[in-house]
Amino acid sequence: MAVDWSRRGYHAQRWAARGALLAAALAVATPLVYGGLRGLLLLVLGVAGLGLSAAAVWWMLTVRGPLRWGAAVVAVCVPAGLLALFAVTLFWALLVSLALWGLAVWSGRYALRGTGGHLPVRERRLPPPRKPVLIMNPRSGGGKVGRFRLREKAERLGARVVLLEPGQQTDVTELARRAVADGADLLGAAGGDGTQALVAAVAAEHGIPFLVISAGTRNHFALDLGLDRGNPAACLDALTDGVELRVDLGFAGDQPFVNNASFGAYAAIVQSPAYRDDKIGTSLEMLPDLLTGQQGPRLVARAGDHTLTAPQAVLVSNNPYRTGDPFGLGRRERLDSGTLGVLGVKVEGAISAAALLLNPEPSGLTVLTAPEVVIEADRDKIEAGVDGEAMVLPAPVRCRIAPGALRVRVPRKRPGVAPGPPRLDWRRLRKLAATVGRTAAPTHLHRPRPRSRHPEDHRRTTPPGGPSDTGPSDT
Repeated sequence: MAVDWSRRGYHAQRWAARGALLAAALAVATPLVYGGLRGLLLLVLGVAGLGLSAAAVWWMLTVRGPLRWGAAVVAVCVPAGLLALFAVTLFWALLVSLALWGLAVWSGRYALRGTGGHLPVRERRLPPPRKPVLIMNPRSGGGKVGRFRLREKAERLGARVVLLEPGQQTDVTELARRAVADGADLLGAAGGDGTQALVAAVAAEHGIPFLVISAGTRNHFALDLGLDRGNPAACLDALTDGVELRVDLGFAGDQPFVNNASFGAYAAIVQSPAYRDDKIGTSLEMLPDLLTGQQGPRLVARAGDHTLTAPQAVLVSNNPYRTGDPFGLGRRERLDSGTLGVLGVKVEGAISAAALLLNPEPSGLTVLTAPEVVIEADRDKIEAGVDGEAMVLPAPVRCRIAPGALRVRVPRKRPGVAPGPPRLDWRRLRKLAATVGRTAAPTHLHRPRPRSRHPEDHRRTTPPGGPSDTGPSDT
């Protein structure tokens, strides 16, 4: 949605902020007024029930035997009982309250729409590659290479295809380097994100384009590039009708990653040979010792001026993930910000687990960005999950990002990345709602932007990237 910085547009945003605040206040007040003292008691009971449910989940993950099953019953029954109690007591008031909350969220995001618009990434139109080489894993994604006839289509388009042999350990990096030595001017990968990262690193090392084919199971990297995950064959259109984007590439030590590198509990669990066949059972068996510090390394994560001591889990991502929007979790606004995202979790008991759910800014959750993150441990080696692949890396592990290191060739016609809604910041809404008259819209926002003298600057598309803070100021 284009941002209207005219006085009329800003006036509408200001009134939308006021409407959002009013709707939010009414959403809270409606059940209290309707239920009177009973409504207030139910609200207190609901908060306490949520805290108890979070604590029960912690106990379920950190104990074994009958206590675990008892905690599981509490974690399920308490929320269900609260929902039933609220429905019986405040049914109509709850419906009105939910509708008002929906209106508050919609109005708030409309008011803040100028603070979260996408920053387009310039596309480069380059000639098609002459000697593309594509490495395909026929086992990935349940056999998507064969099901979508990716090899046949790629060869019809002039690419040389290298198939990984099922059941054999293959050095993908060496395959990619050999292809470059033989004259390849584009490398591509059809497989999981772990395979994508290895081939991408070789392409970045030699400065040639990289082609992503969404033939894995989840295809997170393809998703954030705006590619068609439902039809991996469409990715091959980039060979003949493609454009090039510049994105970042992450490294955990010497290991490249396109998505993330994880350390701590999850990284230890995926090392288990039993994890592939029984994910839930293996996790429940190992988590009690890992979460309570009886097993696994004691980690210290350093990111700039921030130090996170003894977290149970640390996730370092190639560009930060969305955290302010529950519908956008697992998505990245952009892939070219030149920064790592850091998400650390440290839960020291049931009370700390409850605080994660009830506190808007819990102390046990660390979310920040940094150009470099160092993971230290009380042992020589650290278990890690790098783009879902289980690895053991020498400590300390230095995670870094290579800005714009990867040239990604994508189809000119592709689904694209849906713009994420702006983060619902109530403090900014209050400031916007409080502005009056001519002071509402900063005058510099009305100045016309100078036009670029380069026609290429106007060829923009839905980017793998995301928001910029080019919206109205808080004053």
